[in-house]
Amino acid sequence: MILLRHGQSEFNLLFTQTRKDPGIVDPLLTPLGHEQAAGAAVALAGEDIRRIVVSPYRRAIQTALPVARQLGLPLTITPVVRERYAFTCDIGSPRTALALHFPEVDFTHLEEIWWPPQEEPADQVEGRAGLFRAEMAALDDWAHTLVVSHWGFILAFTGKSVTNGQMLRVDPTVPGPDEVIWKHH
Repeated sequence: MILLRHGQSEFNLLFTQTRKDPGIVDPLLTPLGHEQAAGAAVALAGEDIRRIVVSPYRRAIQTALPVARQLGLPLTITPVVRERYAFTCDIGSPRTALALHFPEVDFTHLEEIWWPPQEEPADQVEGRAGLFRAEMAALDDWAHTLVVSHWGFILAFTGKSVTNGQMLRVDPTVPGPDEVIWKHH
C-alpha cells in the first residue's frame, strides 16, 4: 500500500516558520499544498489503486480529492488514520460541517465529533497504527490501497518522518521498518 502525507497546510507553513502553534483549527491546504496534492494525483495515475483511505481532517481530504478524481474512486473516511491529537490544528471539523464543505464525500458513518477531547499519548497513536496495520494486512488487496494521513500517524506506523506530499510504499504484512520513501517530484 501507499501512505501519502497531506500537502502543506496553513498550520505547517506557520509552524515551520515560528515553531509555535499558530492556533488554526482544522487548517486547509496552502497553494503549495494544493500543488503537492495535484502532483500526487499525477504520480499515482499509473498505480493500480482500488481504495483510498483518508483521515477526516480537511487537509487530508483536500489532498485525497485530486487523486480520487483522477482514479474515479470514492474516499473512505476513517479517524483511525488521523493525526496524533497534540496541537490546535488537530481539532477537527464536525461531521455536518465536513459534509457541507465536501458534498461529494460520504461522511454518514463518521461520528459528529470524531477527534479526541485531549492530547493523545504517543503509545495510543502507536496502538492505532498497529491496529490499522493488522486490519490492512488481513485484506487480500492491501497492495491496491492509498492512505492519505499525517506526519504523526505515518511516523507511528513506519518509524519514518515524511514531509508534506511525500509518499511511502508499505507492506503491512511485514512488521518493522520495511518502508521505502517514494519521491514523486
